[in-house]
Amino acid sequence: MTKNKESETEKKDKKSSRKKVGILKDKPENFKESYKRALADYQNLLKRTAKEKQEFAKYANENLICDIIPVYDNLKMVIAHSDKENHDSWLNGVKHVVKQFKDLLKNFGVEEIKAVGQLFDPLTMEALEGSGEKVKKELRSGYILGGKVIIAAKVILEDGDKKTENKK
Repeated sequence: MTKNKESETEKKDKKSSRKKVGILKDKPENFKESYKRALADYQNLLKRTAKEKQEFAKYANENLICDIIPVYDNLKMVIAHSDKENHDSWLNGVKHVVKQFKDLLKNFGVEEIKAVGQLFDPLTMEALEGSGEKVKKELRSGYILGGKVIIAAKVILEDGDKKTENKK
């Protein structure tokens, strides 16, 4: 009888040993899968972090640029309102400074919004006068940094009423 009991316990031990061996055989595969998932998560984190850093760098100078642009605009107005025949050295100096500003802004990724003669775009322009669809005059330039409007162009639109009055 003891042999029977021993054989039953031996059978149970063998079965449990086989289960343990099976589990141990499966574990390296589980570890490999877990490792691959963790590695993929880590690589995705690195990519996401790099993209966030790039976005931050792209817009980090936005406040500085917004402070500089009014000075640039004022210098452009000096040139626009000066006598065309006046070739004083100070005017040439101002023109040179404006060119330097323009190059600097371009290096920072700032684009000037071209408005005169274009259709009015409420996303990039602010209409101060007029009711037409086309921009007649630009009072202040607008600027885009990395696809984002940082300063809207201030414009005067053509009068839409003149066309309807002429047709009557």
